[in-house]
Amino acid sequence: MSIEIANESGVEVDTDAILAVARHALDEMGVNPLAELSILLVDIDYMAELNHRWMGSDGPTDVLAFPMDEGSVDHGPGESGAGEPALLGDIVLSPEVAAKQATVAGHAAADELHLLTVHGALHLLGYDHAEPEEEREMFALQNKLLHSWRAGRKAG
Repeated sequence: MSIEIANESGVEVDTDAILAVARHALDEMGVNPLAELSILLVDIDYMAELNHRWMGSDGPTDVLAFPMDEGSVDHGPGESGAGEPALLGDIVLSPEVAAKQATVAGHAAADELHLLTVHGALHLLGYDHAEPEEEREMFALQNKLLHSWRAGRKAG
């Protein structure tokens, strides 16, 4: 699995842990090992701009997920194009918003970034939380993935 990460936020974060939790979530979800994902950490102003441009909301948000359009994926010879796309898309995170949310939630900013990374990955895989049933399913899966990742880190 190819996961690229760029920290343009100006905030120091453990990008290795973000990569690890993203890889864990995608592996556990059975995503094609050839899939590609991009994770971008941005400052609060750029996140506010993206949130306004793409979601029509004012102010910054914590995470945005931009799935690739499956129809635009180029498949190699012998590939039918069926199944999952090679390019999953982009997850954009705001460490500053995550830190504020972590304080309110009573846990570390790093834990909030891990949660938001899994949340973004699930959005790229088609999960949503607009309806109560969807929210229950997505958040339960998110919690399960985070729990198994944390358990694996403690064991290792």
